Amino acid sequence: MDILVKPQRLARRCERLKPSTIREMLKVTQNPDVISFGGGLPAAELFPVAEISAAQDRVMRTRGASALQYSVTDGVTELREWVAARMRAQHGVAVDADDVVITGGSQQGLDLYGRVFLDAGDIVALENPSYLGAIQAFDAFEPAYLPAESDENGIVPAALERAFANADPLPKFLYLVANYENPTGRTLAAERRPEIVAICARYGVPILEDDPYGEIAFEQHAPPALLSHAANGAVTYLGTGSKMVAPGLRVAWMVIPDRTLREKIVTAKQGADLHSSTYAQYVFHAYVEDEARLRGHLNTVRATYRARRDAMVAALAAQMPAHVRWNVPGGGMFLWVTVGAGIDTEELFEHAVRDGVVFVPGRPFYPHRDRGDGMRLNFSAMPEPRIDEGIARLATAIRHLGG
Repeated sequence: MDILVKPQRLARRCERLKPSTIREMLKVTQNPDVISFGGGLPAAELFPVAEISAAQDRVMRTRGASALQYSVTDGVTELREWVAARMRAQHGVAVDADDVVITGGSQQGLDLYGRVFLDAGDIVALENPSYLGAIQAFDAFEPAYLPAESDENGIVPAALERAFANADPLPKFLYLVANYENPTGRTLAAERRPEIVAICARYGVPILEDDPYGEIAFEQHAPPALLSHAANGAVTYLGTGSKMVAPGLRVAWMVIPDRTLREKIVTAKQGADLHSSTYAQYVFHAYVEDEARLRGHLNTVRATYRARRDAMVAALAAQMPAHVRWNVPGGGMFLWVTVGAGIDTEELFEHAVRDGVVFVPGRPFYPHRDRGDGMRLNFSAMPEPRIDEGIARLATAIRHLGG
């Protein structure tokens, strides 16, 4: 006999746990005739399959059973040393391996940070709009949100200052994606970064800096991380191999200069999964330890994504009604479109599905779900001809809705 779990037996926080809009939407894309600008998917045809296969062969020859054994919660030493060296080289920050914790994707880093900071009713400050996956991770801990006004150059420092000055209580932390942000593709301007760090320092608000896209720059390098502007311990930095190499390995990292916080994160991770996959960590490291090989791969990814961004921007310019607006991101995987004309993109989505194209409606990216005229378009996963056809279908859906 089936035993049904009654809702009243579940924890109260389950009331806030909603299915991911993106994950639910991906079910629609199983139809090969549907063109998807929805998922945040890297281009699978660029995954270095042969090189990773060779890397795992080397790992099994050189590591053997130790690659299949339990390991320390912080992560294998060689990989933590590689992360620390890359942070020193790219951001000029004094990081060593002891500051690094390896996680099962950046999503686990978001969960662990929320786990150690948030009680029910605490405040999280974030960009508006902000990354849906972070909102979903934090929602499990029942916070309230303090959205900070953003423009084409990222969070507006004066707006953040006002938000903190009027907040009672102050936020537990500020969460942001500084480079080629998900969902908008915007980058926090270099001159704003020390301002944001200084404002948070004055109010005693730590920063969680999420940087999944910083390596995928097109025209120029992303500005130095906020971590490079901060006093020791004021910023925790999240990085990932998912966009650099392949998301299926689930290898990511937290750089946590604050020793006390790091110990709490490690303890929380022990309770969650004991440690990230030893095997995946060794395989990832065996691939990325050759800097020339990694650089060549990243250059291919950057060139491909830049061409696809350009194709999407050109198609938007050629196909869209005059009231539709979009940005041109300097890297990453997404651009942001506002449709105007009184159109809500959740309603537009239903029309677009019928026309054989999908995207992510903008409303779930706003923590208060109070704006519905935007949508996130992913350009990394589709070749140029499909991008052109998909934008034509999307323009048709907009016109059918009255735009």
